[in-house]
Amino acid sequence: MSHNTPEHFHQQAKEALADKELRQNFRGAMDYLRGKRREAFPDADEEKAVRDRAEAIRQRCLSKLPDLLEKLEIQCQRNGIQVHWAQNSDEANALFSALAKKHQAKLIVKGKSMVSEEIGLNHHMEKQGVHCLESDMGEYIVQLDGDTPSHIIMPAIHKNKQQVSDTFEHNIRDFKPTTDVDELIKTGRKMLRQAYQDAEIGISGVNFPVAETGTLCLVENEGNGRMCTTIPDVHIAITGIEKVVEFLSDIPPLYSALTRSATGQNITTYFNMISGPRKDGELDGPKEVHLILLDNGRTQAYHDEELRKTLQCIRCGACMNHCPVYTRIGGHAYGTVYPGPIGKIISPHMMGLESTKSIITASSMCGACEEVCPVRIPIPSLLQRLRQEAKHKANDGHEALNGQDADNSNIEKIAMKGFAFAASHPSLYHNALSIARKMNGAIPKHLGNWTQCRVKPKLATTSLKTKIAKRNGSKK
Repeated sequence: MSHNTPEHFHQQAKEALADKELRQNFRGAMDYLRGKRREAFPDADEEKAVRDRAEAIRQRCLSKLPDLLEKLEIQCQRNGIQVHWAQNSDEANALFSALAKKHQAKLIVKGKSMVSEEIGLNHHMEKQGVHCLESDMGEYIVQLDGDTPSHIIMPAIHKNKQQVSDTFEHNIRDFKPTTDVDELIKTGRKMLRQAYQDAEIGISGVNFPVAETGTLCLVENEGNGRMCTTIPDVHIAITGIEKVVEFLSDIPPLYSALTRSATGQNITTYFNMISGPRKDGELDGPKEVHLILLDNGRTQAYHDEELRKTLQCIRCGACMNHCPVYTRIGGHAYGTVYPGPIGKIISPHMMGLESTKSIITASSMCGACEEVCPVRIPIPSLLQRLRQEAKHKANDGHEALNGQDADNSNIEKIAMKGFAFAASHPSLYHNALSIARKMNGAIPKHLGNWTQCRVKPKLATTSLKTKIAKRNGSKK
């Protein structure tokens, strides 16, 4: 059960590393997902073309974001979709509360939505006496446990089959323990089926809102997204303002990049296009459709030309699956809704640098995340920028970020000034190195342990050196 916070990242990471079962669960899952992505992009040239196209679309749409949002609102309203704007989590939750009160809702069935996790919707609605039931299987499992998602596309990836069976045994009456995946899925489906009929409101996220047509596009594999957006009388969709795309023709390239990067699928089982409420004469569909557009720090990133690239994300999770930090500690250790590499660059805008200053340092800067990102977000360079902002006051021409200079350390500044002085005086620098070498035996044990896991490289043998020398001589 996770109630972690980003302020305690280092301790949480240490605990995760000590959890052998957790690490085994992630090891198997990450290996599987990386393999699926490789299979989805067998041709390097095609992969490059897909990523180039997706990157270009996202950058074009972001460059026109204010205009596209206005156009999206107009087109949605023409289609009968009611549009609402929320500056932050409190405003978004207030909108949900007002709509639930208007429709006297007691049960809400919810499809997978990371933005609703971001605003803490479930907890807020429970305080209002309204139960939000998660219908995505992974979300349903972690909800039964009182847990939180550990991955943006596979919420329960930190659990194995036995742990899921234990969760069902503790929470579902008459459940017979089993590790058969089909039986586990069947159990969850049976428990959720009636909820679609009973719920007064259905909630979903939105993968791609289309400004040109006022269409809300949802990507899913389980069918729960389609059920919760069509069966209840009211459908409320919530999305971040950055997700909007300009044209309907932008969707196929982004869709291909998303599914292949996320789960290695050429296409998902369901692709939903919602363009309005039920019309006269139609037999199904909601009577009302609402769209909530959430800012929650996104505007801060948008106003900075470099940091704006953060908003290109299409939430595939590929960066997490290939990150050597995330794959070893999982998502809960970060203490943020969005974990892993993408979480490290988006969370500071949502939560401020003061509370996220530890997680922006949780990177080896290996570049694996950037290499697999389908929209080519330069995550390592953005992390370097955020680290700079956390240590210093804003430079001229840049607006101060939320929590700017929060990780400022006078001791560190003095140390760096001392190093700079020594490095600019060769004799002093070399004398310091000589002293450091002689004091090697005095290094604290916990620091010395770092060198014990590193293997000293083998030096070339005399015969090998001779061969290389002869080969070089013959080329002259």
